[in-house]
Amino acid sequence: MDTHPVASADEPPRQPARTAQDVRRIDYSGEGLVEADVAESPYLQARAWVDAARAAADERADVPEPSALSVATVDASGAPDVRTVLMRFFDERGPGFVTNLGSTKSQQLRGNPRVAAGLTWPALYRAVRFRGTAEPLARDEVEGYFASRPYGSRLSAWASDQSRPAADRAELERRWQAVLERFPDTGSDDDVPVPDFWGGWRIVCDEVEFWAGRSNRLHDRILFRRTGPGDLADPGAWTRLRLQP
Repeated sequence: MDTHPVASADEPPRQPARTAQDVRRIDYSGEGLVEADVAESPYLQARAWVDAARAAADERADVPEPSALSVATVDASGAPDVRTVLMRFFDERGPGFVTNLGSTKSQQLRGNPRVAAGLTWPALYRAVRFRGTAEPLARDEVEGYFASRPYGSRLSAWASDQSRPAADRAELERRWQAVLERFPDTGSDDDVPVPDFWGGWRIVCDEVEFWAGRSNRLHDRILFRRTGPGDLADPGAWTRLRLQP
């Protein structure tokens, strides 16, 4: 006697249970990170890894956007939010990115400046995690960076009311055409002015963690934690410890 239930015509077909064999697994064969090889400050260590990732991107197809930075904030209710931007600034003061100052991320950072961000390079088996407080970029830095953007990227800062709803793609195209006519390409860095509503944020870090993938999931995690005043390049402002993977 067949005791298996029969699905009705209105029920979708049942999917087979997912098994461990369906999960793709990769053994991370990275170089790792031992204490003897860690730089004396989080800035020097991060600088070395960022430069290595950018150099790899020039030679390999599997490191396509080495400056891609995931930025996590919280909204007014305390719910987390994350998105990926490009790290356009990085020096002893911390990583920075540009954005519309009316965007969701900017509104959330004004409400609660606590922020976390991460750079991840899967093909290199490396990642860097930053935690700290966001502060606005200085206007001269914003203006200097804006002038270096390609003409189309400068136009898009005007065309997009970032994070606001759009009726459809056609609306974006109409907005683009309007700013194209407003700011024709003259070949000058000054043909598109910096919008008042466009700027950026820098992360003043309290923690910087370096992750290096190893075989058998026995990864290396080296954490720099702030213990005093000073920037990322000041060894005296940080203590270093190893975290278990």
